[in-house]
Amino acid sequence: MILMAGLLTTAFALTACGKSGSSGTAAPPTANSAAGTGCAPVASDTLVLLSDDKHLQNSDNIIAVANKAAATPALLAATDKVNASLDQTKLLALNKAVDVDRKTPQQAAKDYATANGIGTGVSGGSGKVVVGAAGFAESTTLAELYKIALAAAGFDASVLQSTSREVYEPELEKGNISVFPEYAATMTEFLNQKANGKTAAPKASGDIAATVAALTPLAAQYNLVAGKASPASDQNAFAVTKPVADKYSLKTLSDFAAKCAGPASILAGPPECTARPYCQPGLQSTYKMSFGPFFQADAGGPQTKTALKTGKATLGLVFSSDSSLTAA
Repeated sequence: MILMAGLLTTAFALTACGKSGSSGTAAPPTANSAAGTGCAPVASDTLVLLSDDKHLQNSDNIIAVANKAAATPALLAATDKVNASLDQTKLLALNKAVDVDRKTPQQAAKDYATANGIGTGVSGGSGKVVVGAAGFAESTTLAELYKIALAAAGFDASVLQSTSREVYEPELEKGNISVFPEYAATMTEFLNQKANGKTAAPKASGDIAATVAALTPLAAQYNLVAGKASPASDQNAFAVTKPVADKYSLKTLSDFAAKCAGPASILAGPPECTARPYCQPGLQSTYKMSFGPFFQADAGGPQTKTALKTGKATLGLVFSSDSSLTAA
């Protein structure tokens, strides 16, 4: 999401905890998991990301979006190589290098490129290309990776820092920016609403192939070309603590549904979670999950992660590229 973690957060109205019960002030159940009783929270500082194996969330996989004139086979091959090299574990590690280890995005990108052979097997480029980056670390690091791959292919590549999509997307259309590391579902809906109005029916979905198929003609309307989607994404996700994941052998949301549905399981998220299709209603309809009392917190922020770490919630809404998470 560039909508991204930062912009995703702004999509939710974060509020302080409310009344007892709905806000999590009531103590969570302590029952052990059994058939239909759920999984009680277990405190831990290590949070584990569960795979959304039934694709409840929109597919915000990383994808290169380029100006049509700049989108040569050599440019797309270089940026696609970066995207193909990434998976969720590698994206988490890349973000951790910047957010936790305090490397610059440039150094993190250089280290990753060396370790993953980003500068090999690409060629055919020439002339200047400008890689855009939005105003947050993940976007800048991805842009620096694109720059490394493009330079290795023979381009004179540079990175241009920008801000919001509303600012940089017109520059991408005009060719002042050659290529941008984007997020498939978010870019699809941005262009969909630009073409068809703010109330346009959504075209993105949890199916990345279908989302890219919807993005491709929308991009063409605005002089843009989309590359191949990465396995790695930055989207809404759900996490548990490591002791819970280990105790019940949880790797996916389907695992959680099979082993932890029931009143002992406490879901944490923003106030909107109880009504939004990507959150509690979606977990109930897509995964057939059930929970005990809801713990009102925030969208992927410190309140939700603290609720998990302190044993007040079993499952919490997070962002899939959050550097504080571990992939299951």
